[in-house]
Amino acid sequence: MKNGQAIRALLFALFLTLGMASKSFAAVSWSVTIAPPALPVYEQPFSPGDDYLWTPGYWGWGGDDYFWVPGTWVLAPQPGLLWTPGYWGWRDGLYVFNEGYWGPTIGFYGGINYGFGYGGRGYDGGRWQNGHFFYNSAVTRVNATVVRNVYAAPVVNVTINHVSFNGGNGGVQVRANAAEMAAGRARHLAPLAVQTQHLEAARGNPELHASRNRGLPPIAATRRAGEFSGNAVVAAKGGAPGHAKDIPAYQAPRGTGAAAPEAREQQMYERQERERQSLQAQQEADHQRFAQAQADEAGRRQMEEQHGRQTQELQARHSQEREQVRQKRRPDEGHG
Repeated sequence: MKNGQAIRALLFALFLTLGMASKSFAAVSWSVTIAPPALPVYEQPFSPGDDYLWTPGYWGWGGDDYFWVPGTWVLAPQPGLLWTPGYWGWRDGLYVFNEGYWGPTIGFYGGINYGFGYGGRGYDGGRWQNGHFFYNSAVTRVNATVVRNVYAAPVVNVTINHVSFNGGNGGVQVRANAAEMAAGRARHLAPLAVQTQHLEAARGNPELHASRNRGLPPIAATRRAGEFSGNAVVAAKGGAPGHAKDIPAYQAPRGTGAAAPEAREQQMYERQERERQSLQAQQEADHQRFAQAQADEAGRRQMEEQHGRQTQELQARHSQEREQVRQKRRPDEGHG
């Protein structure tokens, strides 16, 4: 048994040296002037079996429109390899997509909260142990009767939002740390053929294009790559608010004594609520002008897309401000 494990480790090391030489940096797939839509909300399908890794859904670019690439489970190419998701980032006036890759460590994926263990940094959905992948049932959906390698480790302090890009106006304001940059420079594998086929199938499905589904793809996730029908398909059940009126009114957290919000924090929430109400009034005025002008469907769609971007940017900026306040308060919370 020990000899077998040693041979497997030697073969894996050889794979890292030779097989992973195919790629040593994140590839750029698309460059677009229009921001990608917000990430939809959906339920993760059950893992189909042992050693499958979750690859989050994301927005791809089809030349004239965004299309949703459903999240799916993919059998890891080798034991020990993890999936670093691709991400959209703002660069030189363009939204640029940085392709995902397989490697022994998780690299930078823009600080995007894709969910299911991909909270913006690293991966909390599972870990490799003794040549098999063990799933964290606290954030990963697994059927214990099918998959036995399971543990539970709750994840805390994850900022919840639906922002789909890094940098720029309204994007996630996070930069790669030293470990993430090192992972990106290291040798790693490009997406597998089954992942590329999954992408092309999504591109060719009109129902997955943003202009058709309005940011709520009917196929948000699948149990296996390329499975776009049947019981293993999960539809989006929600997404980021499309209008400022869809955002609940901001209220400062309540507390007494040391837990009470400071005056500056209270003022921040009051300012954010004024900004939300201002954007809501502006968007409602746009709707009234549109109705009076009796513009065509293309004009209405353009207006709604603009409202969605405005709302996403406002919510992302406000979420970033509240997270900064929470980070400042955190050292004191541990001594209460």
